Amino acid sequence: MASRLYTWGQWAVRRRGRVIAVWLLLLAVVGGLGVTLHGKVSNEFSVPGIESQKAQDLLEEKFPTAAGGVARVVFAAPEDGKLTEPKAESAVAASLKKAADVPGVVNVSDPAGSGTVSENRRIGYADVLFRQSADEVPETSKDALSEAMAQARDAGLEVEFGGSAMQPKTEVGGPAEIVGVMIAFAVLALALGSLVAAGLPLLTAVVGVAIGVLGVQFVSSFVEMTSTATVLALMIGLAVGIDYALFILSRHREQLADPDTDVEDSIARAVATAGSAVVFAGATVIIALAALAVTGIPFLTIMGLAAAVTVLLAVLIAITLVPAVLGLFGERLRPRARRTERTERTKRTPGSWGLAWARVVTRKPLIVLLVGVIGMLALALPARDLRLGLPSYASQPADSTQHKSYDLLSEGFGPGFNATLTAVVDTGGIPAAERTATVADLRTTLAREPGVAAVASPVTNPDSTLAVVAVVPRTGPDAQATTDLVHRLRDNAPGIAQAGGTLYIAGATAAAIDVAGKLSDALPLFIAIIVILALILLTVAFRSLLVPVKAALGFLLSVAAALGATVWVFQNGHLNGVLDIPSAGPVTSFLPVLLIGVLFGLAMDYEVFLVSRMREHYEHTGSASEAITHGLARSGRVVSAAALIMVAVFGGFVFNHDPIIKSIGFALAFGVFIDAFVVRMTLVPAAMALLGRRAWGLPGWLDRITPDVDIEGAKLPQRATPTRDGEAHQDREGHEDREGGADGEHREEREAAVR
Repeated sequence: MASRLYTWGQWAVRRRGRVIAVWLLLLAVVGGLGVTLHGKVSNEFSVPGIESQKAQDLLEEKFPTAAGGVARVVFAAPEDGKLTEPKAESAVAASLKKAADVPGVVNVSDPAGSGTVSENRRIGYADVLFRQSADEVPETSKDALSEAMAQARDAGLEVEFGGSAMQPKTEVGGPAEIVGVMIAFAVLALALGSLVAAGLPLLTAVVGVAIGVLGVQFVSSFVEMTSTATVLALMIGLAVGIDYALFILSRHREQLADPDTDVEDSIARAVATAGSAVVFAGATVIIALAALAVTGIPFLTIMGLAAAVTVLLAVLIAITLVPAVLGLFGERLRPRARRTERTERTKRTPGSWGLAWARVVTRKPLIVLLVGVIGMLALALPARDLRLGLPSYASQPADSTQHKSYDLLSEGFGPGFNATLTAVVDTGGIPAAERTATVADLRTTLAREPGVAAVASPVTNPDSTLAVVAVVPRTGPDAQATTDLVHRLRDNAPGIAQAGGTLYIAGATAAAIDVAGKLSDALPLFIAIIVILALILLTVAFRSLLVPVKAALGFLLSVAAALGATVWVFQNGHLNGVLDIPSAGPVTSFLPVLLIGVLFGLAMDYEVFLVSRMREHYEHTGSASEAITHGLARSGRVVSAAALIMVAVFGGFVFNHDPIIKSIGFALAFGVFIDAFVVRMTLVPAAMALLGRRAWGLPGWLDRITPDVDIEGAKLPQRATPTRDGEAHQDREGHEDREGGADGEHREEREAAVR
């Protein structure tokens, strides 16, 4: 791999103008398609086959007027007033009359006539039913509905909006995300010691992300996808795009510290060595994201594939556009501070802090390992109480109309009103004369169920083959008691089945519970696939059995700790004020699967970049202990910088108003931080010190069937550089002293002995 990438890197440098032009042309074409022909993204997380989705499909088929989107308009009089006062009543009626004229509206309920007013007469609501499904209600209709309420507001009433049709749009690019990118730039500047060099990874990453995100927008016109898919592609693509470019650029500048190094040769070698690690690490991220398809959940599959394509673009840019841009800048990227005499340069110790840290960690490796593992397990403890779900309007920002409507409805009608369930009864198989009595009996049975606050009168379709019954729980949508109630209500299904009908418990709350259950069932298989994948890939990369096992165990620790911290913050309600979390609730149902897939790829990134440097040194010296210190000294700084960049980019999304994006950003930022600095930079060298030479061994039979991918570049040709007197000599990449080191024959013998 390294030899081919070396040739590829030379080609990219020599044809840099064409390479840059091709990427810019691709950006223009995909950008034009994405901007002009983009589709509409969805905020619904539907899963075919679950009970709530079956009920929704049945409603759309047999009772379409009940399947449309609903905008719930909530009215609240001042503290000393009532909605039943003439002035307020008149204003509400006039506003709702205008609402009936909004395009797409097929029905508007009347709070006074339908009795949807609280006992104290201060809070009430009206349901505005649209012809379209909730996800297809246009923004123009929502704006028109808001404008129709002007008379009610003028009368001194508070008007807020909830319901399935009023899902807020997911938006990115706010101040927090921009601050995250600025922090990433600052980290790059410190790590590379140059503002020009710091700008290059950002520039190339933006090109890749723009192509990826705009491409996803274009594909959304053909494939149904959620808004989270675009945000995830942006989040992952930006982070890995910066990191992959950083790895190649830092290796290039490290080599340019030698004033005798040729720029073109240095770029090609950086692509061959760091680029090999980029290709291998990127492949792990892509496979992990694509593996989300095994969950059998369409929206999650599309989300994973969208992010995987963006990562693929980041890899391609790292090994094509990055070397082309490096060739364009040429000598300007050579570190000025290191343009000194060789005798002075060799006195310095590169990566001195990494070397010092390696010595600290490996001095008492067993103690470090035990303390680190115990600390990670302590962070993971809250994950034992993990509850999955989808965020309700209580999780929206406190100043949003959705959150205010949620609070008003809870105040006026009880906490369970926001968790209203829909019992859908297919009565097509019941004799016509018995349908009314059967549904009435069911209503009585549902009302007797503990945890049910109220059951509405049944509503039937025109031919009476489908009945809909609203069931109001006593607890809110995020409460465990509501989940238990849904399961108990479904236990009534056999009674209806005996009469010839079918009972479905549906609604937004039931759908969230069903999606969480589906994802929980898929989680063990997904984890197994990821762990097995890690073992295979790392065995091929390092030709070792113990290194992959150690890496997989460390990855599981990182996932457990990240989930524990996420539960502690979002589910248990800690740090709510600092992170601007309006309400504690279940963890987003697909977050664990997403976290495992993404964190696996990123953890393997750091494992590959760090351990490949260790193996590179071990290949040339045969010293396992020196390989650890050398690997940390050479890679510690760039891995730390890469991790901090990831944390900054992901952390910027923690302050996004969308509760799903917020939780994903937090989980990924925390997971990357823990994995990079605790697992890879601390536990890995400690474990390697305990394993010693055994870490690099493979059973004979496995060694024979394992391909040699050479990601360390051990088989690259020696570099020819001019000496001071103009003659050429062979550069040994710093593995031996050029003037007094072993000659090529001795080196080959030693490498053969090591192997």
